[in-house]
Amino acid sequence: MKHAVVIGSGPAGLMAAEVMAQAGVKVTICEAKPSVGRKFLMAGKSGLNLTKQEDTKAFHAAFTESSPWLAPMLNAFGPDAVQTWAGDLEQELFTGTTGRVFPKKMKASPLLRAWLVRLNELGVTINTRWRWTGWQDAKLTFDTPEGVQSIEADATVLALGGASWQRLGSDGAWYSVLLEKGLRLNPFAPANAGLSVAWSPYMEKHLGTAIKSISLTSGPYTSRGEAVLSRGGMEGGGIYSVSRGVREGHPLVLDLAPDLTVAAITQKLSKPRGKATLTNHIRKSLKMDAAKIALLQEMATPLPKGPAPLAALIKALPIRHDGLRPMDEAISTAGGVTQAAADEALMIKALPNTYAVGEMLDWEAPTGGYLITACLATGAWAGHHAAARLNA
Repeated sequence: MKHAVVIGSGPAGLMAAEVMAQAGVKVTICEAKPSVGRKFLMAGKSGLNLTKQEDTKAFHAAFTESSPWLAPMLNAFGPDAVQTWAGDLEQELFTGTTGRVFPKKMKASPLLRAWLVRLNELGVTINTRWRWTGWQDAKLTFDTPEGVQSIEADATVLALGGASWQRLGSDGAWYSVLLEKGLRLNPFAPANAGLSVAWSPYMEKHLGTAIKSISLTSGPYTSRGEAVLSRGGMEGGGIYSVSRGVREGHPLVLDLAPDLTVAAITQKLSKPRGKATLTNHIRKSLKMDAAKIALLQEMATPLPKGPAPLAALIKALPIRHDGLRPMDEAISTAGGVTQAAADEALMIKALPNTYAVGEMLDWEAPTGGYLITACLATGAWAGHHAAARLNA
């Protein structure tokens, strides 16, 4: 029986292991941490968004310039396949109003437990606390509690993640190992990241509040979502969706009233103000909550007094910031193994029978089900090709 080693136990690695084991390959998973799927479990803490049910063209478009590269993999294991796979693991799903698909239990732990049972039934071996260090004499080497261990593999799937959330296992340490092998790699960069903002004391009482029903724009990237005012700056799906624009150097602009035109806002603000303060006038005229008004004042004091310029500001509020939060806080990372470094099967050209999957590959997409789906898809793709090559 041929032997494949999967290094890393996120969704991409576990999927590659499952596919190869189902094809009759002996599989060993090696994980540096004491338990598997740590980042996967963290992703499910606030509700595990497995995939997104939408038009295929729109789904692929979320991956921007990486779409042509990933398209065959997403076609082979896309949103429908993800839902079927989860259903086979007896996980009931539901689709939200925006098309996002979640387990009814919302958490990742029931799905992961069922998945590990399946892998065990398929004969997959899992070694934890095995940290990969590279190769020696064509064997994979690991630092383990029992000392240095080595494994000879007929195929290797590298599923080591990106370079964010190091405490969960994605520390990017593999980058230097592959660089020494002459691979073409792109530097890591934060993706789906929060914004650093040095708030004034005035904002203290609003920290932790979600600014809802806004539109965000940074360069070519736009989002209709929300932003949470955190102690370190701004977080949330709306911010993450446009963080790439910030990373590329574009200004960030918020529309605090996306359902109203400038003319409509001007008309509302032109009503007699009486003795009301400007803040109260904005609140009453536009039914704007205190956190939105506080953000408006924080970014643009002194506010223009005329209705028309104030309306224009509300529709396009420039956000002063100190760039993105540190990369280790980012939900995902861009950079890694380039398309040029791998063949169509995701086998690394410079390393025969060695495949790269998941966030190790240089692609990025917004949150909302795209990230996990692509990790599963790349794992399945490499697993199928590796098994076919071994079985041939």
